[in-house]
Amino acid sequence: MGHPTTSVSTGERRAAMRGERRGSGLAASVALALVASVLGHLVPVVGAPVFAIVGGILLVLVRPLPDAWRPGVHVAAKSVLQGSIVVLGTALSFGQVLATGARSLPVMVGSLAVALVGAALVGRALGIERDLRTLIGVGTGICGASAIAATDAVIDAPEADVTYAVATIFLFNVAAVLTFPTLGHLLHMTPGSFGLWAGTAVNDMSSVVAAASIFGHGATSSAVVVKLTRTLMIIPITLVLAFWRARETPAGERRSLLGHVRRTFPVFIAWFLLATTLNTLGLVPRAWHAGLGDLAQFMITMALGAIGLSTRVRDIARAGLRPLLLGAVLWILVGSVSLGLQGLSGLH
Repeated sequence: MGHPTTSVSTGERRAAMRGERRGSGLAASVALALVASVLGHLVPVVGAPVFAIVGGILLVLVRPLPDAWRPGVHVAAKSVLQGSIVVLGTALSFGQVLATGARSLPVMVGSLAVALVGAALVGRALGIERDLRTLIGVGTGICGASAIAATDAVIDAPEADVTYAVATIFLFNVAAVLTFPTLGHLLHMTPGSFGLWAGTAVNDMSSVVAAASIFGHGATSSAVVVKLTRTLMIIPITLVLAFWRARETPAGERRSLLGHVRRTFPVFIAWFLLATTLNTLGLVPRAWHAGLGDLAQFMITMALGAIGLSTRVRDIARAGLRPLLLGAVLWILVGSVSLGLQGLSGLH
């Protein structure tokens, strides 16, 4: 008669241990994100996500990640990451695409196409693995770390690839902040045209704002609107990647139609679309936007910190300098195409 009780108690103890392990990893990820957020506020050109992922890597270089932390770190790297993309949707509106009109959409679509096609062709020529070149391509073409996070949530790339992609994007973000304002003045660009250039050719929002602010106050609002509209490209790109990966899955491995649908349309994208729709309908108060944006940024920082904690540095070293070369080529291509399309459209 005593066995069932013992069995239940054992099961409860195991569940408690699993919860404790998740809690340890999550707590470590939150602590790292808090420190990175403070540093990111002090040095906005670098940004909290980069501090988080670099901090995570430095920590595991000093001391390997304890096994008890791994379940919680995995939750932070995947589930929190997906949740951050949903929260981002609450600050976006489908109407923003229409508001920017024909003036910005051709430049955005053209620069995005160049980034994705260039990543595929140049990356293949350089012998870079598919996941890594995909992450660098979407990071360059859409919105840096946020796009890398969203894409990783779909393709489940190795942590080393995510780390290398974020580091590559960060390097050329800094280069853009340092060079774009001077180039813009040398080219006699207006605040509106520079805002369009920065919004389509610089990656993370913090770097877009930094570059536009250095150029001149009038460029910032234009750059932010273009950048937010460009962020919406996450939706079709991640959906295409999800469907493409599902097609490559052998039919014998598809357990059910429901499982196949979930693989081709990840649930977090549905929630992202719902969040964007609610904001479009005005059901998300404007007073909440700043707070939700800060929450999304913190969640991305937490997720990237967890990825840093999970990273095996030897895998990054094995990748060599070729991914950086790919990032450089794409950065030059996207910046040049954005300027060229503005010139062709008479917007320069």
